[in-house]
Amino acid sequence: MIRIRPYCEIKDARTVGLLIADTFRAYNLAHLNRVGQLEMLGPFRHAKSRDAVHEEAIREAIRSEIVLVAEQARGVIGVLRGRPTQLGSLFVRGEDHRHGVGRALVERFEAEVRRQHGTILRVAATLPAVPFYQAMGYKRFTGVQTMRVFDGAGFEYQPMRKFLSRPGACRMLEV
Repeated sequence: MIRIRPYCEIKDARTVGLLIADTFRAYNLAHLNRVGQLEMLGPFRHAKSRDAVHEEAIREAIRSEIVLVAEQARGVIGVLRGRPTQLGSLFVRGEDHRHGVGRALVERFEAEVRRQHGTILRVAATLPAVPFYQAMGYKRFTGVQTMRVFDGAGFEYQPMRKFLSRPGACRMLEV
């Protein structure tokens, strides 16, 4: 059973930092050499470090208005960071892909955004994640773009958005 709950910095920072580092490297940075990976990982390159400076940098990188974690009996298996207008990042442990973890995190996040009266969510989807977001109702609204990620440049992403409707509200039409 998957449980979605708010992130607790004191309890979750180390585990979430490791999950982000491992998942980002394996699914989005595998094509880069070691130096390119380290540049794109930013503070997450130090996810295994016990140095207080590294730990604080990771905690700072995780902080966002809304941070949710997915956990099972074996621990944290996913994390979503965002704010009421933007889904910032979504990471799910590789062995838990295609088991509803990402969907559960996004649905809980969207419910929270609706509760805060948000109506449009944007996401800079990694290219491998585009089909997932399309299945969740997100639409592409420009072509592929590139951005800087921490110290690395040239990271490709697909801008996507979703118009949210609130229960009892008229459905917004996309034009």
